[in-house]
Order: sequence, then structure tokens, then C-alpha cells
Amino acid sequence: MDDVRRTRPSWTRRSFLQTVGASAPTLSLVLESQAGAQPVDPVSDKFSPVDLRRLFNASSHDLGSRDEFRRLGGECADDGLLRTPAGRQALRGLPFRLGPESLNEKRWVLLSTRPGAAAARSVEVPLGQPARFVCLATFCEWDEGEGRGPGERVGETLAEVVLVHDDGRETHLPLRRRFEVHSPSYSWGRMAFAARPHRLDAARALTDPLSQGTEWGQLQTAVADNAYDPGGVGTLWISALANPRPERPLRALRLEARSEDVVALCGLTLFHGQENPLRFERLRLYRLTLPEPVGEPGMWHIEIDLGIVGRTFSPTEFSPEAWLRAPDAGLGERTRPLPDSRELYVEITASPEATLVVSDTQFGQRFEFDLSKVEPGSTLEARSGGARVEVVERERVWLQGRVLDAATRRPTPVRLAFRSRDGRYIPPYGHRTEVNTGWFQDYGADVAVGDAQFAYVDGTFQVELPVGEVYVEVSKGFEYAPVRRRLAIEPAQRELVLEISRFTNLRARGWVTADTHVHFLSPSTAVLEGQAEGLNLVSLLAAQWGDLFTNVGDLAHGPLVSRDGETTVQVNTENRQHLLGHLGLVGGHGTPVFPMSASGPGESYLGDPLWTSLGDWADRQRARSGLVVAVHFPYPNGELAADVALSKIDAVELFPYGTGFDTLRFHDWYRYLNAGYRLPAVGGTDKMGAYMPVGANRTYAQLGGEQFSFESWARAVRAGRTFMTTGPLLLLEADGKTPGDEIVLGQGGGQVDVRLEARSFVPFHRVEIVLNGQVVASREDAAGTRETTLRETVRVPGPGWLAARCASRLGPTTAWGLGIQAHTSPVYCHVPTRELFSAPAVGYMLTLVDGAETWVRTLATRSDPERMEQVLAHLRAARERLRQRLHEHGIEH
Repeated sequence: MDDVRRTRPSWTRRSFLQTVGASAPTLSLVLESQAGAQPVDPVSDKFSPVDLRRLFNASSHDLGSRDEFRRLGGECADDGLLRTPAGRQALRGLPFRLGPESLNEKRWVLLSTRPGAAAARSVEVPLGQPARFVCLATFCEWDEGEGRGPGERVGETLAEVVLVHDDGRETHLPLRRRFEVHSPSYSWGRMAFAARPHRLDAARALTDPLSQGTEWGQLQTAVADNAYDPGGVGTLWISALANPRPERPLRALRLEARSEDVVALCGLTLFHGQENPLRFERLRLYRLTLPEPVGEPGMWHIEIDLGIVGRTFSPTEFSPEAWLRAPDAGLGERTRPLPDSRELYVEITASPEATLVVSDTQFGQRFEFDLSKVEPGSTLEARSGGARVEVVERERVWLQGRVLDAATRRPTPVRLAFRSRDGRYIPPYGHRTEVNTGWFQDYGADVAVGDAQFAYVDGTFQVELPVGEVYVEVSKGFEYAPVRRRLAIEPAQRELVLEISRFTNLRARGWVTADTHVHFLSPSTAVLEGQAEGLNLVSLLAAQWGDLFTNVGDLAHGPLVSRDGETTVQVNTENRQHLLGHLGLVGGHGTPVFPMSASGPGESYLGDPLWTSLGDWADRQRARSGLVVAVHFPYPNGELAADVALSKIDAVELFPYGTGFDTLRFHDWYRYLNAGYRLPAVGGTDKMGAYMPVGANRTYAQLGGEQFSFESWARAVRAGRTFMTTGPLLLLEADGKTPGDEIVLGQGGGQVDVRLEARSFVPFHRVEIVLNGQVVASREDAAGTRETTLRETVRVPGPGWLAARCASRLGPTTAWGLGIQAHTSPVYCHVPTRELFSAPAVGYMLTLVDGAETWVRTLATRSDPERMEQVLAHLRAARERLRQRLHEHGIEH
């Protein structure tokens, strides 16, 4: 192949150099020491950059237009000339004295054996000192393997580096294509084997702004991979050639061309350290102790010469003993910075001989640390004193882990988090260190509950943990006791077995639990998260958000069931209108109810008309044998009153906020109940990001002896055999009847024996029995309890409803501030010939119907007249129904 290459015609590829006529002299000179480089300019004990200005023999104009650079991703100015870094530069931490900025001046040493080329055949650089590594900044001519041509000439020797020792002996080292040297632009996947591009990779924060050309998805990697980002500047390739005789001074360095293809020498630096300065060690965590409090973010600037600074963060308060004893395990937590802390944590990947510099941006203090002197278990003072650095973790080990259900002794999916001794989150492999909680941004198997971060695992995991003291938290829904433990990790340990235990088993008593409102997860990830949170059903709602459609492609595939049959993900739709209301259309058969959104942003797209009423959506869902849920009840509360009046709603989804029930969500529900409408309660999260655990707000439904399926669950919800909860498990009986049942009383009412049973994985403080929205019995536990029973005989004077509720003073939990609460659906008290009725509630409903009609007539973007008339007819029918009820009770409206 070498012979073939040498004899092929020169026109088979574009020449890298502008050539001159055959009669013109070439620049094949040997530059002796007297006419060579400037004297060595040492800038530290580690580096000696060499000034090559007197040797430069070519400018960008000598190379001509760079079509190949453009084709492979580079950006040239209008003149088409190749640009490379210039001036005094630190490339990958190595200082270089590069050529001038001006493209008209000589800025490179070009070498080639091509006859007539404007390049030297050989160049010699005087040195006069020892060095362990000779570091070159170079590039070479493109070859035909750059995306076209017969093949890549990888490994071709383009030049030789000759190290001339002080005793006259010489060491010859090759400069090979895609080994020690490479082209200034290149295709993806064609990196060099023994050289690195001059641009360092870098850490990025999830909160970094998006710059031009940076996609949101790239930001999620938390890394800037700069190898393929020329940014209009050609890549210089930095190689570090080991000197096999470092004990002898180098008299000179000679480069000799070995190919017609051009090599450009742009910079030269001698490195005096022991290790290859381009090889970085694995990421290490360092703790910096500063002479004064850390202060505001950005007060301290951290940089390193031969390495990359990853995450930098301040410690937060973490008391292991208090954390282990805390009553709110499983709820997440809020972290607080340590007051007046003088510590900073820094993650670094670097050469063992890197220098870490920490500087105060306000007062100019500067501290340097030679990391070669920092060993695990030791502390290094800064050269200037007043600050110190230490390696946080001496040793880490990889563990194969399992989490077992204590009763079955089988692995069980859980929510899992490890913490270091200082409280830092350590995720299992395959999970994020920093969970992105932005809307529609991170929908993997990770979650942040408050400021605490967790990974969802299927009962098995792998993790790399520091040897020594480690802390773990394991949780699984509302029927398992959360686990917080201190672990002692041994150097030779390879396995880790954890256990979690139920404190109650409502599933064995016929209850199943569901999250009625989840977005964005893939169905398979939703199965894992549902299992880990102890859910039997996850209602994953496809939806429209302007011109964005989520999970619509999953609708056609039906439910996804876990291998044990205990967790089902049902892909459904949320049908939304920004003023009239939102409905969760759960289950059903056949074609989905489309369109899912109407009337413009933020639900549908600009200019979309009012296609339909919520009532029409509900009718079409009922025709599919599906369930109609008023999600995040009562918001938006435009048409919803009309749909309740016309019995279109199967259940209302309640969100408990704060620590009590004095919110519009419960007040509106009580209004409708007091007006005689039977509306079961369900719980759902409206999860739209990793800030919300699936099932943090959930529905428990009593199947009444049926086997679990979506259909049996839907029947239980329609019947009102439910309670919603964000933690406590709440069971109610009234004269032996349970929620959804009816008690028949005499004309004068009667006495009802009520029994309330509450259990919880976290302490709660108050339980209450409610009659028609008023508390008629309660029990308070100031210190908090995890289990209580309340029995009370309640006087019920007429038709009404009884329910139980429970609240904790812990929380709020999740980024949405959910309170720790539970509320049962009602047991209904029926008095023959007497109707439960509230004139103020019906009047309130009429006002909402009037508001919805006003909006439809005046502001709604109109569809065709027939559809608009159908919407108005639905509202008129609701108004007439409500007015009729008022008339029946002697009230005119």
C-alpha cells in the first residue's frame, strides 16, 4: 500500500498546500540553533514553553481555501482561511507560545517532502535542558478517509521527532496520522489515539443557559463534550512524547518530514513531571477548607491546570443521628446550608501532578495546592497558607445489591438513596447524581422529594460506595415502614442486602391503590415507579400542550402489566380546556376521545376553536365504558358545575395542600355533596416532572371481593368505595356501612355509630368525622401517632353524608407542597321523601354555568355553528336542571 500511495497522481485529492512552480526554490532548510527558536521561557517548575516565532514559515494564506474544513464541521470566515489558536495559550493546561493572531503573518512551521511545496523538510529547535515529556501542538493534512475516498490512511508516519541528547545520541519518535497528529477538522468517531484535541471537556450545570447551537438535550448530560466543537477554529492536537532518557538534558529537537502530506508544528512545551500530562485520573472529591466563610455563590473561583473541575458545591446540614431518628422518613426533606461554613466540595479529574488554584474574587486571596502531594487520609496546606485541601473518600467498592421484602424474601422494587457521611447523595449506577426537576425535562427512574434525591430500582442494583460509614434510605409506598440505616462498607465487600417490611397489608383486605393522574413517563418506566411506590394502577395520561403531544403514541398498545400482575399502567387521555375545565378520561375501549384540547394555549394550539364541551367528552367516554374524572378538582372551574349537575362526572380528584382542609378544593367538593350530588374522591399527583413521586397523592379503592383489573377498580371508584391519601391509611364504617354505601334513616333522622381507623408510615396528629362538611367528632394527638381508632355515635338529623379525614403537621412534602392528609369518600344517609339540598350551593353552581356561557358567547374561538350550539345547549340544559331543583324547593332564580 505504501508504494501505491507514493505513485498515485497528485490530482487524486486536493493539495493541502499552495504549490509553486518547479523552478522555484523550496523551503527544505535545517534551521540551526543560531537561527532557531527563542530561548526557553520557563513559567513554572512543571512547564517550559518554547517560542517558535523565528521558525514559522507559513501563514493561513499559504494553505488557501479550506473546503475540507467546512465540510467536516468547521466554520471559516468569508475568506475561507483556516484559523487555529494563537498567542499565549494554555491548551489542556499546558502553556504554549503560539503564532500571531494575524492571518497575514507566519504562524506555523510546515513540514512536507512534496517537491515545490512551501514547507520545510526538516527543522531543528534548540532546547538545552532536560524534560520527561515533549508536548507538541500540531495538525496535519486531511486524508481521503475523512468521509470519502478509498479508505483511511490511519497510522501513516508523516514526520519523525528526533530528540537530540546532550551526549549526541538521538531518539526517533514517529508522528503518525491519527496517533500523535490529526487533521484540524474530522468526522465523528475519528479521534486520535495518542493525542488529544486542544479543547478540554467541561462540566455543565442543569441551570446553565442555552447558547446558540446548544440543544436542551445536550445540557442534560451535565457535560460539555468539546472534542467536536471547533467553533470556527481548527483543532490543534496535543501530544506528549515520553523522553526515554529523562536524566539527560536535551540539546535539541528535530522534526523531519516523512510524507508529502503536510504536518504543521504550532507549539512546543517541555513538561518536567513524572506522568503523562494528558492522562487524567478518575474523578475525585476534594474538600477545601477556606480561611473564612464561603459566602455567596461565585465568591470563590476554582481552577486547575492539568485537569477538569466538575461539580462544586457547599455542604448542607446533615446530622446522621437526627436523620436516623427523624419521624418523616419517606417524605423527603429540605436541606439548609451550614451557617458560616468554610468548606467547599470540588469534584476533579486531573493529572496526578495538577495544581489546584482557589482564588477569592472579592479580596484577591489566592491559594495553590500541588495535588501530587494530596493522598487519601492526609491534609495539605496551601503554599501560601490559610487554606487546606483533602481527599474525601479514601476507597470505593462496587457492590451488587438487593432489596428484599422481609415477608416474601424476594427482591421488591423500591425508592432508594445512599448518602455519604456528610449527607451527599450517592445514586446507584444508571441514575442521576443531580435529578432535573424541570417540567417535561427528566422523566427517567429518578425523583427528588423536596431536596432529597432517590432512584427507583427493581429490587436489584449496582452501586459504587465509599468504604466506611454510609447511610441508606429505602421506601415503598404507604404500607411499608421506610428504612433508614447506617451501613459499614468493607474494602472486600461485594454484595449488599437490604430489607423492607410491611406494617399493614390493605391489598390482602381487598384494597388496591392507584395514581389517577401521571404525565410524560414511558409506560415501562411507569411500571417500575408504580411498583416501587406500591401502586396497583398508574393512569398515564396522554395530552396536548400547544403543538406538543405526549404519550399519544402509547395509546394504541393497551395496558402494560408488571410480571407479577400487581401493577398495571393504563394509558389514557387528559382532555383539557383552559377555562372550562380538565377531565381525565380513564380506561375505555376503542378510539380515544379526540381532540384532547380546545380553544388555544396553553392546552391546544393558537387559534384552535372550541371544538366541544366537557360534557360531550364525558358522554363519548361513557360510551367507551370508561371513567370520567374531574382532575385537580375544581380547577379550572368553568363548565364543571354544569357537568356535575347533569351527572357527567364519576369522581373528583382532590389535592391536599397545607396541613388542613380549609381550601377551595375541599369547600367546593363539600358544596356539591351538600347539594345532593354523589361524587367519590380519588387522588392523583398530576406528575409532570421528577419533582413528584408517582403516587405521592393516591386513591385507595375497595374491590369488594373482585379480582384486580382495571374494570373492577373502575366499578369500585364509581361506587364510591374509595379514600384519597398522601400518606395515612383511613378506613371508615358507619352502622357497618363503608364509603359509597347508603344508610336509610327515618323521617327524623337517627343515631349512627361511626368507627374510624387510621394507620400511617409517618406520624399524624388529628382525625375527624365530618357530617355534611362539619366536624362532629375528632381526636388530637399533639405528639403525633402512627395508629389510632375513633368511635363516635353521631346524631344525623336528616339526609346527608358522613366521611372521615386525617391530617399531619409534618410536611408539606414534594415541590408542590402537598400536605400529609387523607379523606374518605362519603357514606350517604338517605331519608325517604327528603332530598339533601343546599340552595347556596346550587346558586353557586348556577353562577359558574352563567360564567361558562358568557365566555362561550363572547370570547371563545368559534368552531362551526352546529358545534357552538351543542356547547351552549349543554350549558342551557344544566341551567334548567339547577333552576328546576331550586323551584322544587320553593326558590325562584
